[in-house]
Amino acid sequence: MNDLLKNSGYSTTAIEYYTKKVNVGIIKNPSVAVSYTGSCGDTIKIYLMIDSGVIIDAKFEAIGCAGVFSAGSALLEIIKGKSIIEAEKTSIEDIIEHLGGVPSTKIDCIYLARKAFEQTLKLFKKKKSH
Repeated sequence: MNDLLKNSGYSTTAIEYYTKKVNVGIIKNPSVAVSYTGSCGDTIKIYLMIDSGVIIDAKFEAIGCAGVFSAGSALLEIIKGKSIIEAEKTSIEDIIEHLGGVPSTKIDCIYLARKAFEQTLKLFKKKKSH
């Protein structure tokens, strides 16, 4: 499996995140959770636990390819422990850099994870303003 992923252009970090299922799971009673489906049909659900404006835990579930899982894992690794304001600044490029690159055919997976995160924060802010 690892050779197949490596031959497909995945970095060692991306393969490790995928095979070890980094940040994959659910958070019971999260501060917010949002499911988002991309145009490719892959779906990611992000769970955040936020305390005093800081993301103290983050998990996700996904239905999709290795690209979606590695993108979700990387994004959540980057944002955990950051304030919402800091985490919002996480770019597509930050995620790609964190992974050490991704196959060009899997860039959409990074966008899917980032869009799901945006939607999750949007709902959190909406809940807080009420």
